[in-house]
Amino acid sequence: MRADEIVYPTEAGLYCAPGDFYIDPLRPVARALVTHGHADHARPGHGAVLATRQTLEIMAIRYGEEFTASRQIADGPIRIGQTTVSFHPAGHVLGSAQILIVPDKGPRILISGDYCRVPNPVCAPWEPVPCDILITEATFGLPIFRHPDPMAEARRLIASMAEFPDRPHLVGAYALGKAQRVIALARAAGHAAPIAIHGALKRLCDYHAEQGIDLGPLVAATEPATKPNPADHDTAQLVLAPPSAFASPWVQRFRDPVLCYASGWMTVRARARQRGIELPLVISDHVDWPQLTATIRELAPTEVWITHGAEDGLLRWCEIEGFAARPLRLIGYEDEPE
Repeated sequence: MRADEIVYPTEAGLYCAPGDFYIDPLRPVARALVTHGHADHARPGHGAVLATRQTLEIMAIRYGEEFTASRQIADGPIRIGQTTVSFHPAGHVLGSAQILIVPDKGPRILISGDYCRVPNPVCAPWEPVPCDILITEATFGLPIFRHPDPMAEARRLIASMAEFPDRPHLVGAYALGKAQRVIALARAAGHAAPIAIHGALKRLCDYHAEQGIDLGPLVAATEPATKPNPADHDTAQLVLAPPSAFASPWVQRFRDPVLCYASGWMTVRARARQRGIELPLVISDHVDWPQLTATIRELAPTEVWITHGAEDGLLRWCEIEGFAARPLRLIGYEDEPE
């Protein structure tokens, strides 16, 4: 079978015909294979879901225990229809995976999901998986995106806190993965004091701790930072919240805060200015341009298919470098801010 007869886009999402399943489907389907727990890839209402144990547990936390009629943990190669599928670490968030589809007849197809090659203290590292067809994201698929060392960004945050000790630093970070990564980086950079978190982050931070990831002392960000004693938990100098909180009355609890935002998009300074961000932190859970192109060179697939992101830039690079490539132009992803 040709590759485009094995896997192809449909209105419901990416479909594998010989296995009769969808990968990260956009709407409820009979059987879904899910790469990770972010809302633009993991949706409730499917008849059956196959994913890593952690992704299944994260989906239950986010959507309730009845998010699917049936769930199956991806543990080793699994036979589905006329295919064998396996899940491999993606380095994106806790539980994230690349999905390798090996049909009985035809090329090996790897769906990257969202992935990152920079070591991440809160999830398993990305693993190279040999394949014939690489189906990759291209969220940061332009040469301008060259992300700095995450630890260097964490040290910038700690330095700013030392420079402005009387101002709470509010960091916008999405609830799954980014918030926990920023906390872990801050700890590695030497911040041992309690870190305050918005209520929307608590359950997923608790889950990371349950999985053995040490985030240090966390407290609820429920009181304004007005007391003079920095040892009081309601005067925590470092506060994390989902980015949406910055546009709500919640942010008014804090006196003269330094607004920060942890995202690969902070490479684009205009985005930081539009959001009123004083301290942009370029911390991304996706591959940047050098990592993306290095992955293609390393895996050397016969073809590259691009699911979403800056397709045109990566298509042009593939053309120059001699890799056959085409866009899938899937819509509905990147709904959760990076």
